[in-house]
Amino acid sequence: MKVAVIGAGSFGTVLADIAAHNDCFVRIYARRREVVDAINQDRKNPNYQAELTLHTSIEASDSLEYVVEGAELVLLSVPSIAMDGICCSLKPLLPGNVALLSMTKGIRADGFKLMSQVISERLPGHPVGVLSGPNLAGEIAQRHLTASVVASASPLVRELARKALATRYFRLYSSEDLISVELGGALKNIYAIAAGLADGLKVGENTKALLITRALAEMSRLSSSLGGNPLSFLGLAGVGDLYVTSVSPLSRNFRIGRALAEGVDLKEAQARLGQVAEGINTLQLVHAHVEKNGIVMPILEALYQVIFGGRPVRQMALQMMQAVHTSDVEFLMPGANQAL
Repeated sequence: MKVAVIGAGSFGTVLADIAAHNDCFVRIYARRREVVDAINQDRKNPNYQAELTLHTSIEASDSLEYVVEGAELVLLSVPSIAMDGICCSLKPLLPGNVALLSMTKGIRADGFKLMSQVISERLPGHPVGVLSGPNLAGEIAQRHLTASVVASASPLVRELARKALATRYFRLYSSEDLISVELGGALKNIYAIAAGLADGLKVGENTKALLITRALAEMSRLSSSLGGNPLSFLGLAGVGDLYVTSVSPLSRNFRIGRALAEGVDLKEAQARLGQVAEGINTLQLVHAHVEKNGIVMPILEALYQVIFGGRPVRQMALQMMQAVHTSDVEFLMPGANQAL
C-alpha cells in the first residue's frame, strides 16, 4: 500500500513511521531541503521528534508530485493556514479515487470551514476523513498505548486508515460524525490555553475539573449548532482529547496559557514555544462565529478578553471559573438550556 504524508511536523513524522512499520510504502513531503536530506540520510527529522529513528523504507522529498505519485492514501498534516494552498497544489496531481485523511486541527476563517470541508471544496470527488483524538506525538513516538478516531462517511477511508496506521500501540476507532470529531480537535486547543492559564494561577484540582467539564459542554453546544451529535464528545475526540491537552505540559496550547498566567505577553509566549499553537487563531475565529450567532460560551469569551481584550488575567480567570449554567448535561434537559 502506498501512503503519502504531506507535512513533516511532529504528527506527520510519527504517522509516517507507523505506516512504514505496517509495511506500507511511505513518502513524506517536507518543504525544506535540509529536512529532506536528514530524513533520507540520517533517518531523523531534526526539527520534530528528533529522538525517533525513522523506518529505513521512508523516503522524503520536497516534490509534491513525486510524493503523491501512485498513492492510495494521502495524509494531510499541515498547519490549518496552509491547507487551502496545499490542496490547490495537489489538485492537478491526484487521481479522483485517492483517499484523503486530515490530521489538521483548525478552522478556516472564510465561511467558518472545518478542514474536511476545505479539502472537499478544493479537491472535490475525493473520499475524505479526519483523524483526531488524545494523540501527543511524542508519546506515540515512544510507543505508549494511544487511541484515535477516524471519522469519515467513506468506508474506504476508514479501511485504508486502519490498514496503514492501526498497531498494537496505536488503536483506531471509527465514527461518521465528521463535524463533532473535527470540531472537538480544533476547540480543545482553545480550552487547553484556558487550562494552562488555570494551572499557572495554581487553582485547585476541583476548579480544574470544573473548567474541563464546562469546556466540554461549550464544545458540544457549538457542535450541535452546526449539525454535529453532542454524544460524540463522550469519546476520544471529545473528552479524551480535551483531557490530555488540558493537563499535559507537552501540549503547546497548555504551555501558552501557563506563560500568560506568569505575566508573559502573547508574542513572547509564542516565541518561546517556537511552534504553531493553533488555539490562538482558532480562538479568534470561534469567538467571531459565536458572537455573530448568539451561542453562549462564557469560558471562551473570558479567555478571548484576556488574550485580545487586554483584560487582567486574574480577574477574567475568576470570571471564567464562575461562569454558571442552569443544567449539568444540558442535552438531557432541553428546556434548561439558557446560560446565565
